Parts: sequence; structure tokens; C-alpha cells
Amino acid sequence: MVQLAPASLSADVVVVGGGPAGINAAIAAGRGGAKTVLVERYGFLGGMSTAALVYPWMTFHTADGKQVIKGIAQEIIDRLMAMNASPGHMRDTVGFTSTITPYHPEVYKVLVSKMLKEAGVQLLLHSFVDSVTMNGAGDTIESVQLTSKSGRIELRGRVFIDTSGDADIAYLSGATCLKGREGDHRTQPMTMKFRMRGVDLAAVKQYMIDHPDEFYRKTPHAELPDLPLSGICGFYKHWKEANLPINRDQVLFFTGPNEDEVLVNTTRVQGLDGTRVEDLTEAEELGREQVLLVADFMTRNLPGFEKASISQVGAQIGIRESRRIDGQYALTGEDVIAGRRFADAIARSGYPIDIHDPSGKGVTSADVQGDGAYDIPYRCLLPKQVGNLLAAGRCISTTHEALATTRLTPSCMATGQAAGSAAAIAVRQGIGPQAVDVSELQTTLRRDGVVLD
Repeated sequence: MVQLAPASLSADVVVVGGGPAGINAAIAAGRGGAKTVLVERYGFLGGMSTAALVYPWMTFHTADGKQVIKGIAQEIIDRLMAMNASPGHMRDTVGFTSTITPYHPEVYKVLVSKMLKEAGVQLLLHSFVDSVTMNGAGDTIESVQLTSKSGRIELRGRVFIDTSGDADIAYLSGATCLKGREGDHRTQPMTMKFRMRGVDLAAVKQYMIDHPDEFYRKTPHAELPDLPLSGICGFYKHWKEANLPINRDQVLFFTGPNEDEVLVNTTRVQGLDGTRVEDLTEAEELGREQVLLVADFMTRNLPGFEKASISQVGAQIGIRESRRIDGQYALTGEDVIAGRRFADAIARSGYPIDIHDPSGKGVTSADVQGDGAYDIPYRCLLPKQVGNLLAAGRCISTTHEALATTRLTPSCMATGQAAGSAAAIAVRQGIGPQAVDVSELQTTLRRDGVVLD
């Protein structure tokens, strides 16, 4: 048996996880002058936005339409628009948020790869981190070990950023991690998303106009005739009559990116743990079975779907919640609802609390008060025990309730940019992320287009 000697690489900043948070973190770190490596287990970038078909991005705005997430995230949208791969921010016809942002996932993959190269970032695809080497005191990461097609690779770094979505690096380093809601630790359900082509969206829209009582109460029915159809939540009567073995109470789908295409977000797999391989295997099987059930229901029962068919299913099931770090501060649901401001804010978000019930049918939501946005503190990116580690994206330090808003893609993009900028400052000054002057970080973020005020 041939055994390859482990290869060795080194960088200033090591980002693990090539989803929206990791992409923005690596771009920010690279632009900040740090030698940066981004590690991704798939053969493409985008994380949940591409592998799991999470679409559209929602939302960059508050309920009254003020944009509170910009920076690298907005730069990506601007460049997608220039490539005819996104219409930009448009009205959410579901009515849950003020805006949503459709995008073409295949163009997004290519664009962000180009942006990483522009920032001088080295990208390692098809690479999975499976262990972490700590220093003697156990409070500093020295390296991560990758399993790859070319064998084992030791990747050394000065600052590490966990954008794995599941807090994998924090967990492997021995940092305390939390999971799910208090009490039973159950997480929000997983969803296998899929696309359908051949949909008559004009017929769907006309049915919504004619039967407003069958759709979500916040759907802007009075304006619907003049709005491009972007999302649909409802068909309550049809769904109830079908009585499918899926613990959900409505149909939810979004239009695009093509004119006859929708992204269906209706399957629901509950009671399984996204960090256990046995549970993930079962979730993948159940999710794909549900896709066939839902698609058959839609073609048989929903107006506009008579000639529709499945065109794509996620490469993996979508995971809303798994592990998160136990950080220096845990953002709470009360913080979100109150629209709380923090002196160490590094990002803002206007997305409401949106908890898909871990065991029931419904969704619990709560709007953001105040000016419609809340702050995300820098302390939420810092685990308690490991001095050279930052977290960004879905695994930052929050409660179960607050995670139901910070998990959304634009917020993940924003915390990713903050983590990357902080890492670059730390490397430049020869300090750990916890010693970074927050006011200097905020100045850098504002200079780079981030909204903090």
C-alpha cells in the first residue's frame, strides 16, 4: 500500500468553509494584506447557497426598506447584476421581508472564485478538515489537517476562521460549543430544496390575485398586479387536502432565476442532528423522498404547475442549525427584537426571527423593533477558550432564537467580512483576534462599505 507523506502549507489566515461567510472572510483578509488560504470540501464554492440551493438571499434591508448590509456582499450583487445574473434587490411578494435578492448560483460560483484570486487568496477545494493541532497550553491552534485527493495536508496558520457552518474547527480545537434550543437541544429542521422548470408563473400569480385568503397574511395583495412575482407562501387549502406525511402547514417557493423556474422550500426533516453522519445519511434519504412527494403534489394540484417537472435537487440537504460557538457574548432573541445596539458592533441585520419548529408544523416569527435592525457584536465571533480563532456565519455565538436570524445568508456575509478584516488586523499587528481594537476594526469596515450606523 502506498502512503503519501503529509504535505505542509502555511498562511497568515486560514479560513475553513467556502460558503458565503467564508468567501467574504477570505476576500476581506486577502484585501487586508494577509496571506490567506480558503479550504472547501466540495469542488465548488457557495456552501448552502449552491450545494443546498438556498435561494434567494434574504434580506439586506429592514422592514421599511433601509439597506443595512452592504460591503463585500453588495459588491458581489453589483457584479452579478453586471453579469446579468441577478436583478438586484426586489420586493418580496411573500411579504415576510421587504426585499429578497435572487441570483444565478452557477454564475455566483465563478464570480467569487475570481474575486478570491483578485484578493490573492489561495483556494483548496476537495479538502476536508478532520483534525486540529493545538499548542501545549491548548489555547492556540497551530494547524489543521486536511484529507484530500492528494493525501494528507498540514495547514499551519496564525489566525483561523471557522466558517464551516457547523463550528467544526471550534469543536475540534476543544472550544465549548452549543447546539439547538435550551432543554432538549433540538435544532431547526433540515430541508431538501429543489427546482422545477416549466412553471406558468402568470397562472400562479392570477390564482393568488383571485384567492388572497389562501396565501400568507403579509402578502402584498393590493400591489401584486403591478409587482414581479418573487415568492409565494400559501396554497393552504391544497396542502391541507393533500395530507402529505410532511410536518409543514404551507407551500413555499421562490421564482427564478429563469422565467419558468421556481425554487421549492417545502420539505421538512425533523429530529435529526446535522453533525452526526448517521443522522445526515437518514436526512438525505428522507429529504429526497419528500422531494418526489412534493413535486408530484404540485404538478397534480397547483395551478400553473401542470407541465412542470423537477430540474435540480440540492447536492446536499439544507441545514438551518447545528453547532455554534459559546462565545464571549451570545446574542439573544431579546437583543434582536429590541433592535439592540452594541459598542462593538461589526454588522447589522434587519431579518426577523424565523424559527422553523424543531418538532411541530409551523414557523415562529418576531419582527425587529426600533429602527428595524439589530447589531451583531464582535464578541459573538470570539470563542472563550481559543485565542487565535474567529467564527463567522451560521456558527457564531447566539441563542437558539437569535440564530434564527443571524443564520440567513446576508448576515453570514456580513459577519464573514468582519472576521476576515479582524484577522488581517491581528496578523498585521502580531496580536490575537481578541486583542484587536474594535474601533480600528469598525473604521476598516466602514471604509469598506459596511453599514454600522
